[in-house]
Amino acid sequence: MFVLVEMVDTVRIPPWQFDRKLNDSIAEELNKKLANKVVYNVGLCICLFDITRLEDSYVFPGDGASHTKVHFRYVVFHPFLDEILIGKIKGCSPEGVHVSLGFFDDILIPPESLQQPAKFDEAEQVWVWEYETEEGAHDLYMDTGEEIRFRVVDESFVDTSPTGPRSAEAATSEEQPRKEAPYSLVGSIIEPGLGLLSWWTNS
Repeated sequence: MFVLVEMVDTVRIPPWQFDRKLNDSIAEELNKKLANKVVYNVGLCICLFDITRLEDSYVFPGDGASHTKVHFRYVVFHPFLDEILIGKIKGCSPEGVHVSLGFFDDILIPPESLQQPAKFDEAEQVWVWEYETEEGAHDLYMDTGEEIRFRVVDESFVDTSPTGPRSAEAATSEEQPRKEAPYSLVGSIIEPGLGLLSWWTNS
């Protein structure tokens, strides 16, 4: 679920921080820049793990700050495909079951990846697994807040960096572009043992 990623960046330290240890100032600046941000094709950055190498620092004309090229390792949330995670149901919609890990919410389990047969209850706004037994079908509701075990089957990175001003036609159109998550996961609970923890612990 969490991986160590080696990165390189040039860190600017303003003059009023020169009385501090260089490593402390660099660690603070790197966490300000990266913590809780998604790096394209890397994952969600959590926190600095360590600094492996500092190159020479330079002060450029017209700027009293120091600029240091830093080699470091960062803790990143990037689960591998087929990894099994446990989260909580954030909500349900016709698109599927939305899951949260507490620090990461962009997880969707689409209808075709739910235990089958499944139906969406419009009145309750929840997905229901119609569990077949010898006595007949039982409705097992996927309520908000329930813990759910799922398998990661796909991931998506979207480049959300600014694209510049839109054309006049696009600017006058009433349709607002849909805001996409820079990093999202697709889950599945279609196999036995996956789904709500209460389904399997009470059996």
